[in-house]
Amino acid sequence: MAFLLVENYTIHFEIAGEGPPLLILHGMGNNSQSWKKQLKGLSEQFTVIAWDAPGYGKSSDPNEELKEFKQFADVLKGFIENLNYKSVTLLGHSMGSAIAIEFCYRFPHMVDALIISDATRGSAALSKEENERKLKNRLNNIESLSPSELANLRVKELLSPDPKPEVLKEAERIYSQIRPMGFRSVAYSLFHLNNMEILPAINVPTLVICGEQDKVTPVSESLIFHAHIQDSHFVTIPNTGHLCYQEDPESFNSIIIDFLTSIGIGKNISLHQ
Repeated sequence: MAFLLVENYTIHFEIAGEGPPLLILHGMGNNSQSWKKQLKGLSEQFTVIAWDAPGYGKSSDPNEELKEFKQFADVLKGFIENLNYKSVTLLGHSMGSAIAIEFCYRFPHMVDALIISDATRGSAALSKEENERKLKNRLNNIESLSPSELANLRVKELLSPDPKPEVLKEAERIYSQIRPMGFRSVAYSLFHLNNMEILPAINVPTLVICGEQDKVTPVSESLIFHAHIQDSHFVTIPNTGHLCYQEDPESFNSIIIDFLTSIGIGKNISLHQ
């Protein structure tokens, strides 16, 4: 457990291992705790860092809701600079992928490689009416339901049809830690998100991953990212849903290691240390 002061935030993060930095950005209903299998399984090759975004986990809340992912990306830039890294590999899941893509577009010199898992296009994937309805529902849910009630409502949709009981229990435990300020900030940012125009400008080595049974951001969505990001690689993980990295961490970790070592990033082969 560690903390850094970034702008007006206290940012909490977990860190493990040695090697080139691999920075993990969690999704809307998660925090750094959900990445413990990656912190352990990837630490022989990389310095694995999993942050809690502003308003999540043990990080402090924004003074007022963030409205766009570029604001999260600004905090991320300060976080990386305060860690004294000139560049990192970014691994973003779901809404974390939106932060990673925004960061990569604006600060490409700070990104060695980009990995997006079960990525979201936000408003670009929805009609105007659907987008407004999603925002309204999210804001209403975080106002009217307790975190545990919201977890009970949402988590089953994030997993495959027949998840392992321990995976379901852990996902619900972590989702139950959401806080209104963080959740609302992501809700507004997803409402405003449309990153389609910047995808062709991404020119770092990129891997797109998706759980084969993802119902939230299905394979068809990940294929759009794959088609629009030049020279990207695409992999699906069978028998997993949106939280593929939690349901099958062994396959997920192997895919990460194979991709990064193939482009020369790893403890013993990195060109970026």
